[in-house]
Amino acid sequence: MKIYKHTKLGTVLALFSLGVASCSDSFLDEKPYSQYEAGTGDPSTVENQLVGLHYIYAQLWGWSGRQGFVSCWQIGMDITSAGSTEGVENPFYQYADLNSENAGVSYLWERSYEFINNANTIISSVGDENPAAAAEARFFRAYAYNTLVSLWGDVPLLTESINVPTFNYSRTPVAEVDRVIVDDLEYAVANLPNVGEAANPSRINKDMARQLAAEAYLRIGVRDASYFEKAEKMATDIIEGGKYKLIEARYGKYLAEGGDYYRDMFRQGNMRRSEGNTEAIWTFELELNREVNGGTIDNPQHRRVWQPAYHKWEGMVNADSLGGRGNGRLRLSNFMKYTVWSGLEGDIRNSNYNIRRTTNYNRPNYEATIGVDADGYRVAKDAGVKNMTIKTGDKVIPFRTDSLEVWYPFPTKWGGYDPVDDFGYALVKDWPVMRLGETYLLRAEARLRRGNAGGAADDINVLRDRAFKMARETDGNANLGKVDASDMSIDFILDERARELISEENRRMTLARTGKLKERIALNGDDGPANKITSGFQDYHALLPIPLSEIQLNNKEGEPLKQNPGYSK
Repeated sequence: MKIYKHTKLGTVLALFSLGVASCSDSFLDEKPYSQYEAGTGDPSTVENQLVGLHYIYAQLWGWSGRQGFVSCWQIGMDITSAGSTEGVENPFYQYADLNSENAGVSYLWERSYEFINNANTIISSVGDENPAAAAEARFFRAYAYNTLVSLWGDVPLLTESINVPTFNYSRTPVAEVDRVIVDDLEYAVANLPNVGEAANPSRINKDMARQLAAEAYLRIGVRDASYFEKAEKMATDIIEGGKYKLIEARYGKYLAEGGDYYRDMFRQGNMRRSEGNTEAIWTFELELNREVNGGTIDNPQHRRVWQPAYHKWEGMVNADSLGGRGNGRLRLSNFMKYTVWSGLEGDIRNSNYNIRRTTNYNRPNYEATIGVDADGYRVAKDAGVKNMTIKTGDKVIPFRTDSLEVWYPFPTKWGGYDPVDDFGYALVKDWPVMRLGETYLLRAEARLRRGNAGGAADDINVLRDRAFKMARETDGNANLGKVDASDMSIDFILDERARELISEENRRMTLARTGKLKERIALNGDDGPANKITSGFQDYHALLPIPLSEIQLNNKEGEPLKQNPGYSK
């Protein structure tokens, strides 16, 4: 069964999670790999609609219609620069081109309102009779509104479902939208099941709501400082709840292979609580060719975005140890490659298993004679200062231009390889959405905002104890990597988030909610080539443009849907 939905805010058509069925065998039909397709297992109507919210989540972050969509929320900031871009993400680093017709902007807006409208339908239909169902719907409504106000500011507020074409929306102040977010998250925390008690482990529980609340309350706290205390409490309830523990020892399926305990968390078959990941709060579970009917919708592009295109070297073949086949759409910035790790030798998060910096030729029986220039880069035979023979197992010697897409230091969290699909258009792999490592970072930020720098340092040191555990055992320095209160600042915490959460967090949302987007872009550090560096950012780019289609559809007389300042249309 296939589900069709159209959710332009201005013309919401009431095709909710139950949807419209199609039995077509057309090659144009999607191939769903997910239990989050409405109707699976013939659930009740409400349960089906709740599952449909997870389906929307899979559609949002698994979209391949524009392969660069995932890059939009990472590129053009402090941590990343452009590689071999698909196009939709280009205006997110070449900011002069960012406008209201960008497909990435429109897609996130539309999917956010699809969450909201479908959640509203559930909330109104269950009333007070099914608080757990209402709580799960309210979680997704809060998730969507938190995304919208973080990235767009004032947005239309809908608390009732829309089932007829509507053309008179106007923008609601952030403070009023935040009241709905707070109410929804308080209700969710009170009424959702505890961890381990939801319908399945990927469904929403109290701690997922607490984690989202901690993030949202930190943003709200910039306007109303009382929310910093509430953010701290939400994080503390997770940390002290006794259900989670940072991964500090190797575990799982890959013990016979090289690796480390941080790397183990991000390998398929190890990522779920049921598989030994005691740090996981929300792992969006995806599967293919397993007995359990799970998976994803469309073809998620995370691996192809983050992994370099090393398959372009004649001496290389795709391999699981290298994370499979990538497209090299994102490159870590000089700031992320070097400055963030300066003085932190021994940090496991920067090991070659986690930020891959070197590799070796792996094509069987490979041998070639190449030239090498004065700087040690590969050139054509007889074109450099010397020739040398390379063969299978030798360390790769890159071309000078390889750093734009073929090889560069890259995070390995999204890597994976299916030998049945060597081309690797999509990787069906679990998504790490929330984990305990970020909870400590959220609490550290809340404590710092409340003037408790010592408490913030304590939380950072919990992560540092894990990160430097192996290095401390080797050199005997028990203080290696430790920080104190005088080190604490919002910028320090943002640096630590980059170290801990690279390729997991939505970096644009983090920098937007902390008010640090413009300031942190300046840290990027890349200086060429010109068409690959971040440029053109102006203050108004801190908020995204309202999609032009929404403005055109909302033609209320005297009060049209207004564009964010700075954008021409």
